[in-house]
Amino acid sequence: MTRMTVEQAIHQALAEEMQRDPRVLLLGEGVATKHRDLVASFGAGRVRNTPLAEAIVAGTAVGAAASGLRPVVDLLFAPFLTYAMDALVNSAGKLRALSGGQFEFPLVTLAMTGSGWCVGAQHNHNLEAMFVHAPGLKVVMPSTPADFKGLMKAAIRDADPVVFFTDLGLLHQEGEVPDGEHVVPLGRAAVRRAGRDVTFVAYAKTVGVCLAAADALASDGIDAEVIDLRTLKPLDTDSVLASIAKTGRLVVVTEASGLCGVAAEIAALAATRALHRLRAPVLRLTGPDAPAPASWVLELAAVPQPDAVADAVRRLFAEVAAVA
Repeated sequence: MTRMTVEQAIHQALAEEMQRDPRVLLLGEGVATKHRDLVASFGAGRVRNTPLAEAIVAGTAVGAAASGLRPVVDLLFAPFLTYAMDALVNSAGKLRALSGGQFEFPLVTLAMTGSGWCVGAQHNHNLEAMFVHAPGLKVVMPSTPADFKGLMKAAIRDADPVVFFTDLGLLHQEGEVPDGEHVVPLGRAAVRRAGRDVTFVAYAKTVGVCLAAADALASDGIDAEVIDLRTLKPLDTDSVLASIAKTGRLVVVTEASGLCGVAAEIAALAATRALHRLRAPVLRLTGPDAPAPASWVLELAAVPQPDAVADAVRRLFAEVAAVA
């Protein structure tokens, strides 16, 4: 095990996969400048800076994937993915199905998202649900350095296009990462904290928010379980339903807007497949349907924080007890 940041874990995964498979190449705005060691190891043909033209970069990657290569493209900030929607959604996500399954389209698209750096609304916008809605795309959003490495390796090896989001607030978070071959399968959630009274479901930075809230609730005798989705599509419904069956209460916490989002999907899953297990209404604690502020204070106020999450759970238990 080696202690490293999320940024270092991503870099290590890229280096290992480029060493393992000569078809892997890295394209993007400044990637050759940021990863000079990869240029030295694998050549300028496989690690290439691109113009600030997201549609062209994504279109080039789709063509490379269709030609048998395995491109990884870095489009920097999530809102810039809107420039690449045709290539990612209308081509990468659909061409495998349109070929009758005859062709694979391995493509990993990297983008940073979420609060924490005060980069403003045009650079900070949680768009993950937009890509969950796109047929053929897989969507990954880890919370730990080990999972960033393991899921990045799995995404590069996958036969389908994967949109891989990095929560900005986690970029320099440190954690233990297994050395050597470490692959985390797509579509498998992780139980970060076992509990019996209430289930938290989260991903990316809000996993840490839920863990902090769970610690606070423990002093009140409330034992919370924390599920880290890790992959938003495919979604590990079995792990979520198993936890609900155990605790009977569900709280979903995301930074993204709750409108038609991942939190809404988890709530619908509970309502349609675990209603008989629920002992309280499902809670969704999400970000607002509004552009992200550039102010640090306003940015923190706009997304769920541990104290607010813990207080919401306390109110839930108090309301249920009052009705009983």
